[in-house]
Amino acid sequence: MMKNKYEKALELMSESDPNIKRVIHLLEESVEEGNSEASYALATWYLHGTNLSKNINKGAALLNNAADTNHPDACFDLAICYEKGAGVSQSFEKAFELYLRAALYGDKQSFCEVGRCYYYGIGIGVDKIIADIWYEKAESLGVEGIGFEGEFEDGIYP
Repeated sequence: MMKNKYEKALELMSESDPNIKRVIHLLEESVEEGNSEASYALATWYLHGTNLSKNINKGAALLNNAADTNHPDACFDLAICYEKGAGVSQSFEKAFELYLRAALYGDKQSFCEVGRCYYYGIGIGVDKIIADIWYEKAESLGVEGIGFEGEFEDGIYP
């Protein structure tokens, strides 16, 4: 079976000295073909400044492409962008929607974030009972650190 461009990019990245320019080219072509995994990979590179110059706007645009296909990690990261106004116009409502979508499509950390949104009224009305349900589910999934002091302080998102 012939590998798609995204798979070829992954294979190249596993080499001891990968040709980064070739990998980026393959990922960009995969994005143009609608590959959400490639969109997410490039987005994280732009957001973190890995193998590319850091560009929050490009990263957010690529996250949006992947989130449109309900890619759970992309939904989660794009929710952070919307909550912080990083690369997109700040929208707590959109952040909540994306955390919810990420949780429903399998991102475990998002269960905690949905609970946090309900607890503090971020993009949704305050409902501490519903917040507790989401926190309990997050704990049952093994999510650690359910507490929100200093979140987003890692420098990835401004």
